[in-house]
Amino acid sequence: MDKPVCLINTDSDGKLCVQPAALQVLQQIQQPVVVVAVVGLYRTGKSYLMNHLAGKQTGFALGGTIESKTKGIWMWCVPHPTKTGTTLVLLDTEGLGDVEKGDSKHDTNIFCLAVLLSSTLVYNSSGTIDNRAIEELQYVTELTECIKVKSSDEDVDDSTEFVKFFPSFIWSVRDFTLERKIDGKDATEDEYLEFALKLKPGTSKKITSFNLPRECIQKFFPTRTCFTFPFPTAPEKMSTLESLSPADLSTEFLEVTKRFCKFVFDKSEVKRLKDGHTVTGRVLGNLTKMYVNTISSGAVPCLENAVIAMAQIENVAATQEGLEVYQRGMEKVKCSFPLELEQVSSEHQRLSSKATQAFMARSFKDTDGKHLKVLEGKINKLFNEYLCQNEQASVKKCEDLLLSLSATMTEKHKQGFYAKPGGYDVFCKDLEDIVKTYKSQAKNEVQAEMVLDKFLKQKSVDSKAILQADKKLTEKEKKIKEEMEKAVLLQQEIKAKEETQRQLMEKMEAEKKSNEERIKQMKEKMEEEMKQQREEAQRALDSKLREQAALLDKGFQEKADMMSKEMKEFKRQASEAESNRAREFRELLENSNRRHEKSMAMMMQQHREQMQQLQNMQNSSSGLLCPLLLLLAAGSGGKGKRCCC
Repeated sequence: MDKPVCLINTDSDGKLCVQPAALQVLQQIQQPVVVVAVVGLYRTGKSYLMNHLAGKQTGFALGGTIESKTKGIWMWCVPHPTKTGTTLVLLDTEGLGDVEKGDSKHDTNIFCLAVLLSSTLVYNSSGTIDNRAIEELQYVTELTECIKVKSSDEDVDDSTEFVKFFPSFIWSVRDFTLERKIDGKDATEDEYLEFALKLKPGTSKKITSFNLPRECIQKFFPTRTCFTFPFPTAPEKMSTLESLSPADLSTEFLEVTKRFCKFVFDKSEVKRLKDGHTVTGRVLGNLTKMYVNTISSGAVPCLENAVIAMAQIENVAATQEGLEVYQRGMEKVKCSFPLELEQVSSEHQRLSSKATQAFMARSFKDTDGKHLKVLEGKINKLFNEYLCQNEQASVKKCEDLLLSLSATMTEKHKQGFYAKPGGYDVFCKDLEDIVKTYKSQAKNEVQAEMVLDKFLKQKSVDSKAILQADKKLTEKEKKIKEEMEKAVLLQQEIKAKEETQRQLMEKMEAEKKSNEERIKQMKEKMEEEMKQQREEAQRALDSKLREQAALLDKGFQEKADMMSKEMKEFKRQASEAESNRAREFRELLENSNRRHEKSMAMMMQQHREQMQQLQNMQNSSSGLLCPLLLLLAAGSGGKGKRCCC
């Protein structure tokens, strides 16, 4: 994007709405996204910082008057400067506390959306972090009523879990002129922030009110960082800040801006959903639409519901994406039809693995394996269709080959060349030469034996007519040759059935290998999701441990003891969640194996039926030998003579 676009605006009814043009931009982004949102009071220089993060002098509108310039939430998507294969999404929000607007609920909704959509939240204020500045961040205390973690009808405070899903927090203090000293000693920017967030002992209403926003910031956000910016330039030049050259700006201001940008680029994480699923631009667009629609309807956004809704959308799309990967690949293979079954099966296995890989990369929370099952079924259906198309191509090639090889014989037959004494043996010799040449040229064709079987049965009609008209042969010789021809035809039919049986075994082997690869990928997916779940829980626990240590250090023993109970319950829930996830994956693998076993059982049944047919045909072949041997024993008229087929 060469410039920002409006992502969220207000419609004529005063309700928030998502802009379709911005959604289209996000839909095109398949990469993971790092989402940095800036919030704060209007006219505190938020847009200037976002322009620098985009690597531009201008972009997000800067206002030079007391009026709020940015309305709603504006978005700018740029390639991430340090993380390859990642998109940096910058969200510049409408200034809070705009006197013209006078709508605190609107401000709360904007703040809530910034928290929900970002992986790093920058709060921009001016002057110092004093009690007034913290009170102005009242919106953080309202998050417990604006965001739910779990979808429960009960009015339960689940804000203790916010730390698992909330963005990292950066407090940007603009126009900072004080010395950073605590108890007479120099303090870092982060120490300055933590000092400002320090709680007061006591339980009075005044102290509780003082502590509440500070406790919320400490409890909700996993990491906190502070940057203090001096005045960028002389007051009279502030209205033209975006047009000033670096030479017109304070060296110290430029140094802090550089440190701020580097920190955001290096430390801001890729946006993730609850349970650790990576958010792409496409998912971010769907999330934005869902959260805005929920808020506009008067309901409270729920993280768990968001995950379920996103999972449904993404899993359906993942199924289609996997299917397209398989189909695109097989269409290229199809251009080379006919191929040996082994080649088609090999490509099927490779592309089936790629399709599953594509599905796994995009899908999440397919806990019952419903969508993976749909993908498997559609791929298997397509595979069978491609096998049929390959067989049809093989049949055509073999038939064309036999048509070409037998053209001379057909012409001879039309001209009556074989309608003479000894013509039968000549016909058989010509047919034998055709079969020999055919087998050498069509030996790798999947339908070679079946087409030859059909061809020989067709030629047996001509053969019988020529045999009966051949006056050189006695009746006994004709009978012997007729029986020999029947035996040869039956043997060819057996060969065709044996080839079909071999191909079925190849297909079973291909299915076995595909299932093994699918199970392997499912296990890898399970391990990755379990790892993300553990890391998510550990990050939240580490944050709580830091909070508890700070409480103990400042003498808040009672609050620290409450934190211990909270962490104990948190660990129990994390362990239970991991056990449940492991159980779901076991069931998923078992269901997949059951489907495979069912498919293999059906093919084995087909195998047994074909084996029985072969056995019956071989018994028939043995039965033909008895009358043939009797005829040969009764006279030697057919000795050394040819038989057709």
